[in-house]
Amino acid sequence: MQRLSRVKRELQMLQESPPPGISCYPVADNISQFEAKIVGGEDTPYHGGVYKIHIELSERYPFEPPKVQFITPIYHPNIDNIGRICLDTLKMPPKGAWKPCLNLLTVLTSLQLLMAQPNPDDALMASIAEEFKNTPELFQQKAIQHTRQFAYQEVVQPQAHSNCTSGVRVQNGGPSGSKRPSEDAPAMEDITNKKLKSS
Repeated sequence: MQRLSRVKRELQMLQESPPPGISCYPVADNISQFEAKIVGGEDTPYHGGVYKIHIELSERYPFEPPKVQFITPIYHPNIDNIGRICLDTLKMPPKGAWKPCLNLLTVLTSLQLLMAQPNPDDALMASIAEEFKNTPELFQQKAIQHTRQFAYQEVVQPQAHSNCTSGVRVQNGGPSGSKRPSEDAPAMEDITNKKLKSS
């Protein structure tokens, strides 16, 4: 019962005062399963992308960290191909930094920060970490392309010229001449927060 009350308080806080670029809601009103979305930061190669994240709380939460996985693929030194994350906040001591005072908001803002500031010295993807450290321009280019391919939401552009017969539909990477993510970024207001049903 104490766990249920705490999780409801955390969700209420996230829904009433969500951090910029973050949303979180339960899956089918399941108090242990959540879906979150993080919008890629403006000064990152993930700008324009919307990253879906799955969160699972154990029966021992908050005394052990949630299990968190990226569902949307992301090109990042600390996140592998199946969405596993290398982040101290998500690990128990002594190797990690999880504490019962931390919460879903802490986790999501930590992930948002990790996206903006990768840690190549504690990487899951060694080749990407090497790129990030030694050839940052190549890393940036690949991360932007990955964002276009996997993290863009469907965007329908209006007709730009009178000789166009239809709008341009950008999905799963868009057309070969698609714009940089900053030009096609989905608005955060398009991401709606589902409300947890009152018990």
